[in-house]
Amino acid sequence: MKQAFFITATDTEAGKTVVAGLLANFLDKKGYQTTTQKWIQTGAANGASDIDLHQEFIGKPAKASALRVPYTFKFPASPHLAADLEKKKIKPAHIKKCFKDLTKTNDYVVVEGIGGALVPYNHKNFVVDIAKDLALPTIIVAPNKLGVINHLLLTIEALKKRQIKILGVIFNQIPKEKKNIQADNPRIVAKVSGVKVLGTLPWTKNKPTLRRAFASIGNKILKEIN
Repeated sequence: MKQAFFITATDTEAGKTVVAGLLANFLDKKGYQTTTQKWIQTGAANGASDIDLHQEFIGKPAKASALRVPYTFKFPASPHLAADLEKKKIKPAHIKKCFKDLTKTNDYVVVEGIGGALVPYNHKNFVVDIAKDLALPTIIVAPNKLGVINHLLLTIEALKKRQIKILGVIFNQIPKEKKNIQADNPRIVAKVSGVKVLGTLPWTKNKPTLRRAFASIGNKILKEIN
């Protein structure tokens, strides 16, 4: 395996799924055998998963196999609660095995996290701790809005405390937010934290537009790991 990535965020609904799909598409178009993984999928009562959206961005049909989604729960909540409601336990050893199995047949594995960095998968451990154990370089996704500075700096602090390599931050533009706030957020976060801002994605559902916007971000990510 050449490399793997962990995509985390400042919060749920920050845009991790889109970024994971865009990064996988970018690597696929570069000629690398690439797959995505979602260690724990909650809110799966309707049968849909984030893997499905990843595949839409990649542009190739593929099923969300048990290797790509080791744990699936119906209730849309933090993994610890979703698992408790189904009286199940999430075993990190199983997640790691599934991840390592995927690395055997792929150049790149893009792992989408669950919610923010410090989301627990049981009553004492966090999902990001699994990323630490696997030594996954991490990308943080954040909505470019009022209040995100604090959320980002706390996320960065939590990752640095665990000695997790941070490749950078990707902002998602939010409509109807003040332009001076959106211009300042990336600058101040980079200055205060020392973490690179990889770029900003536009607010749109148009996949070709997002793919084009991600191209420069993808190139920066490859430079960070090479």
